[in-house]
Amino acid sequence: MPEKTIFKRIIDGEISADVVYDDELCLAFRDINPQAPTHILVIPKKEIASVNELTAHDQALVGHLYLVIVRLADTYDLAATGYRVVVNTGTHGGQTVDHLHFHLLGGRAMQWPPG
Repeated sequence: MPEKTIFKRIIDGEISADVVYDDELCLAFRDINPQAPTHILVIPKKEIASVNELTAHDQALVGHLYLVIVRLADTYDLAATGYRVVVNTGTHGGQTVDHLHFHLLGGRAMQWPPG
């Protein structure tokens, strides 16, 4: 059996996190290495390794994740000035945890290209 990812361990309560949102489908918590004044990770509770593993059965879940991101952007006063949502996929995409996750970044002007 594969080893649990750090995100699965957070979902299971084995590792603590600064949780800012929790429902039956997803969990959101502050990134421990923030890249912006507001840096929140939004993860599905369903184990999905990456965007590449999404199927048609995950459409409603992904929509839910984005609506949670919109809610969090409003809660943390990011909606008026703007924010960035990032999903890294694979090694070259910068993905370091094999569990689908969305980075909500805001509170400062973002640069383009991102890197």
